[in-house]
Amino acid sequence: MLISFVRTAILYLLVIIVMRIMGKRQIGELQPFELVIAIMISDLASVAMQNTGVPLVNGIIPILTLLVAQLLFSYIGLKSAKTRAIISGRPTVLIENGKLKEQALKKEMFTINELLEQLRIKNISNISDVEFAILETNGQLSVIPKSQKRPLNPEDLNIQTEYEGLPLDLIVDGNVNTANLKTANLDEKWLSDELKKFGVENIKDVLFASLDSSGNLYFQVKEKKGEDN
Repeated sequence: MLISFVRTAILYLLVIIVMRIMGKRQIGELQPFELVIAIMISDLASVAMQNTGVPLVNGIIPILTLLVAQLLFSYIGLKSAKTRAIISGRPTVLIENGKLKEQALKKEMFTINELLEQLRIKNISNISDVEFAILETNGQLSVIPKSQKRPLNPEDLNIQTEYEGLPLDLIVDGNVNTANLKTANLDEKWLSDELKKFGVENIKDVLFASLDSSGNLYFQVKEKKGEDN
């Protein structure tokens, strides 16, 4: 029992580290060769977990070999566009200027019903409203509407807008993020003084606080025990 627990824990940590090294992309964003490697790694790990008669190293070495192969393919793809096209393929245009490309659909074995479904997911109901629909190498569909069908934005109306950066998280569950305070050229004394202006005496009582790019502080205090939601 103990041996199985230790083997499972080691392999679990190894797979987590390997997948972390491979990158942060979700399953739906993986290239075909990346998906194959991810599936093979999971299979190798599960076999080594279940079969305690197999030395643990026999499960670790193939996983590390696949990691090296994935990193090698990724590196080669960065350096050579031709190799990247061979490994990952090329994007395919399925709709151009509001017209279906029949041969491209057949080549990718992509049915019109599937295409219409993907368009509806992107809030597009009419093929004629699409300038380009491109099937990316990871299987996702990118849709570029015609200029007349795109939502208005401030630039279209010649409206000048102010810069909006990402808010900085200053407090999460009562814990101060000193790194973000330093980024904003502030300190805990400033934060404490600002909270006191709103009647918050203890930083530990704050559930969440953030600072936007305009210098506005947002915060929410924790609910007291027994307080109704």
